[in-house]
Amino acid sequence: MRKAARTTALALVGAVAFFLAQPSVIPSWATDYDVGSIHIAQPWSRATPKGATTGAGYMTITNKGTTPDRVSCVSSDASAQCQIHSMTMEGGVMKMRPVEGGLEIKPGETVKLTPSGFHMMLVKLKHPLEAGQMVKATLKFDKAGTVDVDCPVMALGASPGGAAGGMNMQGGGMMQMDKH
Repeated sequence: MRKAARTTALALVGAVAFFLAQPSVIPSWATDYDVGSIHIAQPWSRATPKGATTGAGYMTITNKGTTPDRVSCVSSDASAQCQIHSMTMEGGVMKMRPVEGGLEIKPGETVKLTPSGFHMMLVKLKHPLEAGQMVKATLKFDKAGTVDVDCPVMALGASPGGAAGGMNMQGGGMMQMDKH
């Protein structure tokens, strides 16, 4: 009987250890937001290494309306500037640029802000972003209005679905940020 209890206890400990070792995913405490005809789902941010001067935020934005709208990031409590950026690969170099005039979201369209595409760029961080914290950003939509969004900070390297890394630069690619 003792051996069976010990085996059960070890199995339970192993299951708990397995669960705790799983990569981070967007937590259940991430809140969705609605402003006008716009729906914002699963906002999140990623922890930054010490000394980083920039961070990023991610989310899914759906336009449930009948007219296009544009989103811009007005401010963030974690940074001096907040912008919507695009990320593209040009000649083997990853380039980030601010989206001038805001990011358009067409009627019925869903746009994902992700680590390797459009994203919310937090420029001139006031402090490192640490897992477990919350970053507040104010987003402005040309038609729908303004909304404050809380982005839970996930572990360094976290990405949607839990895989570490998020940005895959194969072939020795480099990254360049245009200062516009």
